[in-house]
Amino acid sequence: MPEVSVLRIQPGARVATPLCRVAQELALLSGGRRYGLGLLLGALAAAALPPIDLTPLVFVAFPCILWLDSGSAGAWASFRLGWVFGFGFFVAGMYWVAAALFVDIARFWWLVPFAAAGLPAVLALCVGAAFLATHLGSRGLGLSAAARVVFFAAAWSAFEWVRGHALTGLPWNLIGYAWAGGFPGATAVLENVAWIGIYGLSFLTVLAAALPALLGAPSVAPMSRGARAAPAIAAALLVLVPAAAGALRLARSPTRFTATRLRLVQPSIPQSLKWDPRRTAANFRRLLALSAAPARRPLAAILWPEAAVTFPLDRDGAARRAIAAVAPKGGYVLTGVLRGNPPPAPLDKFWNSIEAVDGSGRILAHYDKTHLVPFGEYVPLRKVLPLPLEKVTAGSVDLSAGHGPRTITLKGLPPFAPIICYEAIFPGAIVDERDRPEWLFNVTNDAWYGHTSGPYQHFAIARTRAIEEGLPLVRVANNGISGVVDAAGRVVTRIDLDDVGYADVALPAAGPRTLYSWAGDRLFFAMLALALLPAALRRR
Repeated sequence: MPEVSVLRIQPGARVATPLCRVAQELALLSGGRRYGLGLLLGALAAAALPPIDLTPLVFVAFPCILWLDSGSAGAWASFRLGWVFGFGFFVAGMYWVAAALFVDIARFWWLVPFAAAGLPAVLALCVGAAFLATHLGSRGLGLSAAARVVFFAAAWSAFEWVRGHALTGLPWNLIGYAWAGGFPGATAVLENVAWIGIYGLSFLTVLAAALPALLGAPSVAPMSRGARAAPAIAAALLVLVPAAAGALRLARSPTRFTATRLRLVQPSIPQSLKWDPRRTAANFRRLLALSAAPARRPLAAILWPEAAVTFPLDRDGAARRAIAAVAPKGGYVLTGVLRGNPPPAPLDKFWNSIEAVDGSGRILAHYDKTHLVPFGEYVPLRKVLPLPLEKVTAGSVDLSAGHGPRTITLKGLPPFAPIICYEAIFPGAIVDERDRPEWLFNVTNDAWYGHTSGPYQHFAIARTRAIEEGLPLVRVANNGISGVVDAAGRVVTRIDLDDVGYADVALPAAGPRTLYSWAGDRLFFAMLALALLPAALRRR
């Protein structure tokens, strides 16, 4: 039995336009051609994201997949098609996860299929669920074609939110990030996350991209050119109006700088050497040498990347004195560090941390990473797994989690929110809004992923957090992309992948508090409610 039903066209229906004929041909596809095209369309949608940045491809991928889905024979056929589309999307967009295993391929070769295909297969369940919900909602409510498109956009973005929160959450490559790259004019659209957040922007993006699917719907009566073009006009407005609002925000938010000057240090130590005990001293000396270079103007702090110090600083007085020797006068070295439980107790507990060291070698403050990476920093359900599993990172002990976002205040330095690596992907969860900081300090290490899409995507995602919060972002990577982003998302300074060096920069000023920082995802839920209300009321 074929998995698709014949597209029902009412007597007298006109299938005159080329798009109508394309829509009908796609709806009639079955078997391997149907799922092969679904897979290809998913990969095409991923090409809209950084670093390829071909944002207009969403306006091809989404109409075509909806035309394919219009021929689905039942709910589970629709789910399968959605899953295949999602699988293609995540394989193309997140293939780089498997690259981390090649750092120690002799130990982790067997995990490559799970990282390259298993993770995309699991994430694709959310996409399949969005197609299933759309099918059931459309049939159950008897929705018109236009209402079905709105319902689909709401279901897609709702399951993106679920993906970002279920279990530990993985809100990577949300479709709204199609505006976070280098496509001309995309930044103006991205500005809208200051009001509606990235999930809200995903909803608008899918709605705008899916509306042209209506251009392939057959009509019974002759239609004027204006009526036929209405979906395209509506899609254009859903892009142009937010773009105009974003452009106005950019124009009214010029980059302003404070008197605080910082040095970003990117040592670009290869991951294969990062945790090698024989290289510890040499790696540490590279950081010290880059930090000790003369500065043209006084610095308030020198910033080192994630796990720049691979041993507990509070147990190594010589290392603290060496750091103190390069600290700015009256300033600090803010460094990523593997922090252990305090002495004199034996080392049996560790945190991925940021510590502030002053010119006397004292550790004045620290922050412990809260959102840990499963299998990277700890093994979930370790005690109940039938086979012992090792985490991919160095060491056999699982890292401990911190206690959530916090603001660190140090004399002579504007208060900041520390963010370690992966934490930057979680919207609305990086700032203590009760003790609001003046800038975001993100340390990371993307050396795991080499010359893949991962480091570029990570930088684009972190940049989006700056716009959402209306706060400048200072990002320091061991290797990856370091840089400074102002409160409106403009990239002020950048150190590219594989570059070894430092950048002395003035800290941009904080912008006005954004609507998203006040309301969080509540505005996104309000958008969903408004979208689903007419979808429920407008029956065929």
